[in-house]
Amino acid sequence: MSRVQTSTPDKEKTTTLAQVCESLKNDDLDDAREILHSRYPFTPVAKVTRRYNPRDCMRVFFRDGFVDRYAGTQLIHPGALRLLSVLLPDEFPFHPNWATSKTHFAFWELFPTIDHVVPITRGGLDNQSNWVTTSMLRNSAKSQWTLDELGWSLIPASNLSTWDGMTDWFVNYLTGHPTLQRDHEYLRKWFSATLAVRAEWGNPT
Repeated sequence: MSRVQTSTPDKEKTTTLAQVCESLKNDDLDDAREILHSRYPFTPVAKVTRRYNPRDCMRVFFRDGFVDRYAGTQLIHPGALRLLSVLLPDEFPFHPNWATSKTHFAFWELFPTIDHVVPITRGGLDNQSNWVTTSMLRNSAKSQWTLDELGWSLIPASNLSTWDGMTDWFVNYLTGHPTLQRDHEYLRKWFSATLAVRAEWGNPT
């Protein structure tokens, strides 16, 4: 049986499966298995869950200038988003379990998180050289896939002088309203991490 050579990886994969189907049509299971094994083998991908503390996150967010490195979108400091939901609970709701029916969509499209450019399950390192800022929305879409597989590219980092993700507003507002820190552990945690990382950066915002 002839093997058709094609020019793109995606076309090669579809051609491979077409040849598998042709072998099965001819009741040649051994040939079908050989084609899959040699040209498009099954490679299990395990999911790895990694949680980062606020200081880890702030270091990456500061480095990237609160910009989604996959989309170029400006993102908002996590504490600032949550503070908005505390101050405007009806207009800007947030649910502790992220229930979509009770959480403003900004918490997906503008909430920054850390992603591995090369997933750990695909051989990527779990350190800052492989970490980038992205939105919760893009992080969910990317999952365990590589940039090449998704047709995405890495956008250059921005800088805090251009956009600070409302970090300065968040710090100033909580400084002027200390009871909010006392009453909301989440805000207090991000406030503390922000001050610590700002000090590391020489207070850039």
